[in-house]
Amino acid sequence: MNNTFNIQRFGLLLKRQWLEFGKIYLITLAVALGVIVTFYSFSLWGYITEVKPFHERSLQFREPLFLIFGFLFITVIASNYFAHLGQKPKAIIDLMIPASTFEKFLTGIIFTTILSTVSFIVIFYLTDLAFLAKLKSIYDVNTTSSSYTDVDGNIVTNVTDNLAYFFLKNDSGNDKFLPIYYAPFFVTSVFLLGSVYFNKFHYIKTAISVMVFSGIWTAIIIKSGKLLFDDRSPINQTTRNFSGRDSAEIWLTLLLVVLTLIFWSLTYVRLKEKEV
Repeated sequence: MNNTFNIQRFGLLLKRQWLEFGKIYLITLAVALGVIVTFYSFSLWGYITEVKPFHERSLQFREPLFLIFGFLFITVIASNYFAHLGQKPKAIIDLMIPASTFEKFLTGIIFTTILSTVSFIVIFYLTDLAFLAKLKSIYDVNTTSSSYTDVDGNIVTNVTDNLAYFFLKNDSGNDKFLPIYYAPFFVTSVFLLGSVYFNKFHYIKTAISVMVFSGIWTAIIIKSGKLLFDDRSPINQTTRNFSGRDSAEIWLTLLLVVLTLIFWSLTYVRLKEKEV
């Protein structure tokens, strides 16, 4: 088999994988949409029917829902992509597909990382848009203001849109937390490796492995921190708080990128071993 990347062969592989994996993907997507709509309905039905008065805390469920359920959605998709390789009849058929290992691996990245993340953001955005548009049509007063005095004695007034759409509300300009944009790539890379590494119960085994290694890593960091910083006094560096925060975000982002590349490399090697 010629392992040179061929764009035409890669396109045919994408179509084939969509016919096979697309069923699981669409079913999972429909379930995710149903869960999100149901959660929004239960949380906001009283305000939509004007049974309860609207207040600014009524929409605080959106961030936990987006993060927790988004994590579950993309990990389920990633954990099921190469799951069939644990079954010999299906594995033989899949491994005999006339495509290179890199093309199969790249197809998995597109389906599990790009497509799953984008599709979840789209259905969450559309659901939020529909419910918030309904609330905006009912309630006229959508903003509240608060004032405080800064260190120079100036009065600063902040205006909050209580009915801001989810992604508009969380688009905070320079306060964006960079690692959050790379987290889906890292998370899906871990569960994609689990789908090709384990033969059965891929999601459960991968989740347990992540918890065990995370616990060990956390314990090592805590123990190391105690050994390094116990009985030491911190130096006051208040003028460097912002630069320190920026540096921490950059280092965390680089760590996520490096770990993602490592897990992708391990997935590629494991897939190649399966073919051998």
